[in-house]
Amino acid sequence: MDGVARYRGRNLELTVAVDPILKAEFEFENSEVTIVSTRDLPEVELGGVKVGPLEEGKEYKVMFWIAKELVKAGLAQIREEGLLDSMKLYKIHWTERVQPTKQVSPLPQHFYPMLRWYLNNLKSEMAKNPEKVSEYEKVKKLSQDILSCRLRKVVVLASSTGVPARVIQNLTEEEKWLYQELHRIIEEWRNRILSLEVRE
Repeated sequence: MDGVARYRGRNLELTVAVDPILKAEFEFENSEVTIVSTRDLPEVELGGVKVGPLEEGKEYKVMFWIAKELVKAGLAQIREEGLLDSMKLYKIHWTERVQPTKQVSPLPQHFYPMLRWYLNNLKSEMAKNPEKVSEYEKVKKLSQDILSCRLRKVVVLASSTGVPARVIQNLTEEEKWLYQELHRIIEEWRNRILSLEVRE
């Protein structure tokens, strides 16, 4: 369980403040999920956080990074109702494909960190179960398509003027950061193109 100590022990304050992807990952790792204990466990300390005692078969809410360590140790299973699966991805993919470019639907909270976890989890399972290869490839393709759709929308919005606030609110934090950066660059470019003095 030393991986937890390394993650928790890093001084992420400055990096997280300027990197929206790391910030989203950090918030996801520290969000609550439901686990089911697979065996009794006395109170233990993980990365400076007290966990337990846990009773076999009962449900508990813990931070996601703790849940991962308990699963890795064979002490719990994660209730995945609030996480991503292939059916949820298919629905998101369908919505993104049929929507107009300037229309943005909200994604589930912590979508991109959850997606990375889901892909990494499937990739790990492939080593134990070759039947997971097909599922992994399908999910990876869906993920890439969703990302491409969202990226196109962000680029279109960033190059547009008078975008309603409600549309921007439907972007994830990572997408909002990208939108703001692109919008700033495009506006600077527009201003320079139109205001540059021409020498006679």
